[in-house]
Amino acid sequence: ASDVYKRQVAIEDIGVGGEGIGKVDGYTLFIKDAIIGDVVEAKIVKAKKNYGYARLMNIVTPSENRVEKPACPMARRCGGCQIQEMKYGAQLAFKEGKVRGNLERIGEVPTELLDKVMQPIVGMEEPFHYRNKAQFPIGTDKEGHIITGFYAGRTHSIVDYTQCAIGAPENAQILEKIRTFINENNISVYDEQSHKGLIRHILIRTGKHTGQIMVCLIINGKTLPHADKLADCLKDISGMSSIMININKERTNVILGSECSVIW
Repeated sequence: ASDVYKRQVAIEDIGVGGEGIGKVDGYTLFIKDAIIGDVVEAKIVKAKKNYGYARLMNIVTPSENRVEKPACPMARRCGGCQIQEMKYGAQLAFKEGKVRGNLERIGEVPTELLDKVMQPIVGMEEPFHYRNKAQFPIGTDKEGHIITGFYAGRTHSIVDYTQCAIGAPENAQILEKIRTFINENNISVYDEQSHKGLIRHILIRTGKHTGQIMVCLIINGKTLPHADKLADCLKDISGMSSIMININKERTNVILGSECSVIW
């Protein structure tokens, strides 16, 4: 694949992971952050016999469905979302087409029947801040500062960002308060390599109809020091209903352990 190490690619489809798909001389490339209709310059980062993965280097000709500025400034770095670069109407059309295509090709449903029974896709009035549950890994940067956010794509490197565009708006305030609590009380955070440190993840759930909020800290230990102080800094947030500890002392990528206790 040396002849397509860095080439222009026209994006014709989107993969299940949100990657743009294009071909150069019959060789298929999966390119993160590229959308249907783009012509891009891409650099191969992983090549297999019949396909490869490439990094988007430059947009030569943008798709008519490309937004000028994604809602989240971390959209390219963060692995939490896909296709934020695509206009919402185009996202809906793509998803509807994907469902129809799967029903036809995999389910072998006749096209004539789909035309009769398949209803148009229903979009959201506001396609942001809808996710009622989020799990945020927590760690430290190279300078030792506490960071929390989401993992970068295909890695366990944390993108330090709390203003998630698809999460509940109050999450940012909760995360900042917990980060302050950790710093002020000198509490350690988890390191995957050494399996040391206490706080591993922060899980937040919001009841969309009740307005209730649950915060859960997943810890690599039995107890959380100064748990009463954590309750004091969180309990006055509007909607706060429960503050929990979940114990996970295993060396694993599974987030939640089997044991929980209530702080407040």
